[in-house]
Amino acid sequence: MKKFINDVNHMLTESLSGFAAAHADLIELNLEPNFLTRKNKSKNKVAIISGGGSGHEPLHAGYIGYGMLDAACPGQVFTSPTPDQMLAAAEAVHMNKGVLFIVKNYSGDVMNFEMAAEMLPFEHATILTSDDCAVINSTYTTGRRGVAGTVLIEKCVGSLAETGADLKTCKTFGDKINARTASIGVALTSCTVPAAGRPTFDINDTELEMGVGIHGEPGRRREAMREADAIVKDMLDAILADLKPQKNQEVLLLVNGFGATPLMELYLLYNSAAKLLNTHGIQITRSLVGNYTTALDMAGASITVCLLDDEIKQHWDSPAHTPALRWGI
Repeated sequence: MKKFINDVNHMLTESLSGFAAAHADLIELNLEPNFLTRKNKSKNKVAIISGGGSGHEPLHAGYIGYGMLDAACPGQVFTSPTPDQMLAAAEAVHMNKGVLFIVKNYSGDVMNFEMAAEMLPFEHATILTSDDCAVINSTYTTGRRGVAGTVLIEKCVGSLAETGADLKTCKTFGDKINARTASIGVALTSCTVPAAGRPTFDINDTELEMGVGIHGEPGRRREAMREADAIVKDMLDAILADLKPQKNQEVLLLVNGFGATPLMELYLLYNSAAKLLNTHGIQITRSLVGNYTTALDMAGASITVCLLDDEIKQHWDSPAHTPALRWGI
């Protein structure tokens, strides 16, 4: 394993410190317990908090700021944050309109956020993201996994919260987006967790993992490497079977890299996906391409499709100013 590391036990702290220093105009870092908050906090709004294991950057800390998150709780690499992190973050950003947790559907994340929520002395709710249509059940989750669709929910619900919407309205909106979103990923290589020092799984140069999880969890099947158009067709077949869009439905198409796939290849995948969606009479009216929910150094990508309506489009288009996502400002 060759990585830029001083001491594997201090890697997260050093990385968080560098992140906070690089974005000191937007972010404040707290250590022991670890959490990050917006530097310029909005007043009179629902506080939006997310978190999860590190290794998926820029998710979640990269989305702290105006129009998205108020705080994020980073766990160790691929490890859930602890309830004390979530409690401390909630207390730091609570603004008397309640706290809304956005939680990816992994057993450890769900359990720890539930424990934290039970100890909160103020109003709270949770949106559970479960956009991964690759699996129905997994030993890592209580159902479908939460993956790159989480970014869409953080963006749109964060926008709604900025308008002063109440907690129930924000949660209902997030649940709606989750139900209208589906994702699936494919891996060409494994990722390497620094503390483990070796690839999470073995895969040879002629294979790919269809439906892989963002921690390297097994997918639907191991299959032979082939042309990109054929890979994308299998991915979109799964997504469209899940969402069942009507003809002329407007969608947002996100092609997301897992950390080691060049943008040149991600845009090639987008081209393949756009052509296929067009043959189904589906209109891509919003799009995003890049590394937004990664898996350390995994080579691979995911495709996410969200069925749009006027409300989702309004809040996707609204201004955001975060380290990793900003427009309209």
